[in-house]
Parts: sequence; C-alpha cells; structure tokens
Amino acid sequence: MTAAAMDREDMLARLIAQESAQGGDLVTLRAIVEEASELGAERLLCRMGLSDETACEDLSELRDLLQAWRDAKASAWKAVVDWSVRALMALVLIGIAMRIDALRLLK
Repeated sequence: MTAAAMDREDMLARLIAQESAQGGDLVTLRAIVEEASELGAERLLCRMGLSDETACEDLSELRDLLQAWRDAKASAWKAVVDWSVRALMALVLIGIAMRIDALRLLK
C-alpha cells in the first residue's frame, strides 16, 4: 500500500473519530464519504494493477483494442450478411433458370 493510501486511511480514521466525538455535522459526514470513496477507488486501482504512472496509457490502449474488436465484429457480421444475400440471390436465379428450363435454351 502506498504512503498516500496510508495517509488517507489515517485521515478517514481521524474524521470518523471526530464525528463520534462531536455528534456529527454535514460537513464532517461529507468529508468522511469523500475520503472513503477516494480510498476505495485507490485500493481498486491497486488491485487491478492500474495505480502506476502508465495506467492512463494502458486504459487508452485497452479502449483502442476494444474499439478494434467492435469494428472487426461489425465488419464480420456485415460480410456474413452480404454473402448470405448473394447466396440467396444466386439460389433465386438458379430457381428461375430451372423454372424456365434455361439449359434447354442453351442447347
């Protein structure tokens, strides 16, 4: 755990002690919530391995990778639909050719 996290834990402990001693006011309660939220967010980032200096770059790369995956998936679906429509049209043309007996006309 980093020194900043320890300082935040100490700050949170002091705010809770102050709250207990004074009977509580809105400013102190808001400060407790804010410190607890920041401490929790920092712990989560540490557990996820995103607490270093390159975390912003890592998240940017992950977003780019996710967007590339979405683009590839959309492109693949478009290709599947395009080829399905082409196959269906080919089947329709074959059906029409069989219906009018096109092989006989070619002879």
